[in-house]
Amino acid sequence: MTTPAPRTASIDELRVTNLGLIPTATIEPGPGLVAISGETGTGKTLLLGALRLLRGESAHKDQIGPSGDETAVEARLIDGDDEHVLSRRVNRSRSRAAIDGSLATAANLAETLDGVLDVVGQHDRTLLREPAAVRRLLDGSLTDAGVDALARYRTAWARLVEVEAEAAALGGDRRALERELDMIRFQCDEIAAAGFEPGDEDDLATRAARLRNAEELRERLATAANAAGEDGAAGMLDTTVRELAAASRTDPSLTDLADLGAEVAQLLGELNTGIGGVAADLEHDPGELETVEQRLAILGDLKRKYGDDLAAVLAFREQGEERAAELASLLERADVIGAHVSEARRGVTDAAAELTRRRIGAGTALASAAVEHLKDLGFAEPVVVFSIEPRDPGPDGADRVTLRFASDAALEPAPVARVASGGELSRLILALRLAAGAADVAIIAFDEIDAGIGGVTALEMGKKLKALSRGRQVFCVTHLPQVAAFADRHFVVTREGNIASVAAVEGDARLEELSRMLAGVPDSAQGREHAAELLEIAGAW
Repeated sequence: MTTPAPRTASIDELRVTNLGLIPTATIEPGPGLVAISGETGTGKTLLLGALRLLRGESAHKDQIGPSGDETAVEARLIDGDDEHVLSRRVNRSRSRAAIDGSLATAANLAETLDGVLDVVGQHDRTLLREPAAVRRLLDGSLTDAGVDALARYRTAWARLVEVEAEAAALGGDRRALERELDMIRFQCDEIAAAGFEPGDEDDLATRAARLRNAEELRERLATAANAAGEDGAAGMLDTTVRELAAASRTDPSLTDLADLGAEVAQLLGELNTGIGGVAADLEHDPGELETVEQRLAILGDLKRKYGDDLAAVLAFREQGEERAAELASLLERADVIGAHVSEARRGVTDAAAELTRRRIGAGTALASAAVEHLKDLGFAEPVVVFSIEPRDPGPDGADRVTLRFASDAALEPAPVARVASGGELSRLILALRLAAGAADVAIIAFDEIDAGIGGVTALEMGKKLKALSRGRQVFCVTHLPQVAAFADRHFVVTREGNIASVAAVEGDARLEELSRMLAGVPDSAQGREHAAELLEIAGAW
């Protein structure tokens, strides 16, 4: 089977504060299989609770210990060449999270560890209960041909999404688009037919005001012209200029005054010319006012429909012409797009059928291999079935994949969520991980995976957990020495009164713990012999 290479992520350091009965503890689990053992009631499952908090799961007040008002969990995560520090603090009213020292939400933690960490325990909603997760596990066991089929489907789906987006850009059915185009063209034509240019609104307003008050303006302009004309100011100024010019020839110091007088005379001449021009303009066609009023009425109608002023009306026309061009282009392409959508849908349907076929084959093979592992793990005739049912196509196919399980062939297989106990679920996940050849997460934590087994089956469980831990990090809370003996790192949770502590055990301390797990007492000579034998078996495997 072709499977993706497992991620190399691992928890390098885990620190808890006031978590249940543990006031404070720091462990450095290292890679491979990490066993956590301890007497019943010591709180050894609290460490898995810490991992759940880091995964963003709901925080509960009963996790807060007696040593303070809040519990805190921190972990250093090594993911390839990257290093991240994740933390979660929980008090009796809220929880807070951080990633690399920056404030975060529980959802951010969940996103960071999605596909990295899975905690498997009794009553948990684990991956095998979620169709999407079961599908990912199944896809991880596809053959090369199946992987190619999945890639072809995703390409076909991407093409369908692309052409449907183009079709959606049409904004509705063809008739609606044609109606919109006709309306926009009518509006643009109406504005264009009015013939307005930028600045016309101010010019028209000025012209209208002048024409509406033409009689008054003529009278005032006539009076102004008489006052400034040759019989008025112009005549008197002419004498002033002439005399100053003559005086400046006798007294050069008067030259500036003579020049100033000449300049004033020139300005007065320009004033008279301007007055005459305006007066002449007022004598034009008496019907011009009606024309200007009509233009203003047309502009007012356009402003009522399309904008607050002429600039807004002209901008409306410009935008309308752009939209009209877009609609015309879309309508030209509508038939072509429709054909592309039909073709893309056929492509998705064909690719989905091929992918379904490959998944059915992979599911049969994966279930068969998992059954063999389950037999080694204490089941007589277990049944594992990947149920593949049709659903609406999506990014990952048109299959809804669920896992059905029965602990014995005499029972009808049913959805895992309904029939698998915590221990059965843990062993089923282990069997499936091994059968697939790789875990789809880099860090797996098991709780009660060894419930209800012992003897040879327990030894086989240890071997299989060891096999799973090669290339990834596996935590296992266990009461079986046969499992703990295979661990690369062994931690023991002990309790004195209402205080629990966590410590790594090696050498003689580990022999004592394995002896306690075997015989119930740590200083049993026979237990130590058996413990040493277990370690020898595990070391040789």
